[in-house]
Amino acid sequence: MTRVIEVLAAVLMVVVLGLVVALLMPDEGSTSRSIEVSHNLRHVYDILNNYRRFPDYGVLRAYDPNTTFNLSGPAYGPGATISWQSSNPKVLDGSLDIVSAEPAAGDVSTQGSATIVWKLEHQGDFLNGWYGHDQRFEIDLERAGSSQKLVRITMRYKVNYGWNLIDRLSQLYIHGEPAAFIQYTLNNLQNTLASIPNIGYGGVKPQLVATPQQPILFVSTTAKRTLGDVDAATSKAMTEIDAAMKRLGVTAAGQPTTFTTDYGDENYRFDVAVPISSSTLTIAGQSDDLTQPGTPAAAASAAQAGGTTTPTAGTWLAKGVLEVGGPVQARIAFGGRALTATWNGSPAGVPLTRLQLKAYALTHGYAFDDGLHRFYDVLMTDPATTAYDQQTFNVYLPVFNAPSQTPEQAAAVAAPAVASSAPAAAMSTPASAGSAPAVAVSGG
Repeated sequence: MTRVIEVLAAVLMVVVLGLVVALLMPDEGSTSRSIEVSHNLRHVYDILNNYRRFPDYGVLRAYDPNTTFNLSGPAYGPGATISWQSSNPKVLDGSLDIVSAEPAAGDVSTQGSATIVWKLEHQGDFLNGWYGHDQRFEIDLERAGSSQKLVRITMRYKVNYGWNLIDRLSQLYIHGEPAAFIQYTLNNLQNTLASIPNIGYGGVKPQLVATPQQPILFVSTTAKRTLGDVDAATSKAMTEIDAAMKRLGVTAAGQPTTFTTDYGDENYRFDVAVPISSSTLTIAGQSDDLTQPGTPAAAASAAQAGGTTTPTAGTWLAKGVLEVGGPVQARIAFGGRALTATWNGSPAGVPLTRLQLKAYALTHGYAFDDGLHRFYDVLMTDPATTAYDQQTFNVYLPVFNAPSQTPEQAAAVAAPAVASSAPAAAMSTPASAGSAPAVAVSGG
């Protein structure tokens, strides 16, 4: 009996001690990790101020590859939400909401720092027992390094426990799973940022637009990567296209367009194209509709793939391309969504604008495949009457799985007008791209 009393007394002392410890512990807890990345501050801010890339760098799919995600609310900024579902007991169901982001995106580069707050909601004891309430991640960004070219990202998990003593005791483990979650996220975020061109786009005001399908005549060409060589190749191609339009009895229905195939270190491969007034072409007495491509001839397909046989005019090639004659071909350019921006100045600035659009799409989570659905730019001014360094180009990157508007459009930021009749970069239906994840989306 004495032994039983001693055991009960010991248990009681442990319980009392636990209660005393819990009462003395703070009613909130936090843990944080930091990492420095060599990347543009605005890029880091943008990728964390939306959730479209979260499946790439978040830890959840490492715990359960079958985790499914759904986006809702605004596409960017406060109110944006990502929710997930999983049967894995370590993940279960939950969501993150962007509560605040300060300062506004346009002021981040000037101020050199920012803070973004995510609110966490979850089913059950998320990730092995994250107890408490009002759980959130506070993410601080600031320039770092002697030259201020690094960005220090500090991700802090904070939680309130109130008077729940069990929750208060759980903070003894807050440096376990929560800290591991943060470290994994930061490491993956660094890898994701490394895939984004490290070029500022603060002066660019991109728009998301719908582009219609358009019949075009085009010439594929290659030039040394100098302005003179590119201009000469373009001029030669335009001469061929003008002659083909006269033969076919069609007229130009839009501005000259350049499709980029490969912007290499030394050479530039591209298509020079002109939208035309009809999708039905009569070649050698035969009428062909570009919207209903014929079956490619074997010899023509072999020639397009690099064979020696030259396809004759009126021959259908692969991918809905019609041989017109000489170097000129015809097809329907893809009509779909595109991210676009305007460049004013010398043509030398167009490649830079392409890189800016690519970086913008990657930080905002707009899916694209610039190998299949290529960049293109439309010359909006007449070179005969406009100074060479004062020309205007609309530059387009075809995208899919994108919201209806960019943040700039949603905020009614004035952006340069774009040509509604501009052709798009490819003719086939987009396939999934590896550039950004596809997640279910509801809302804008």
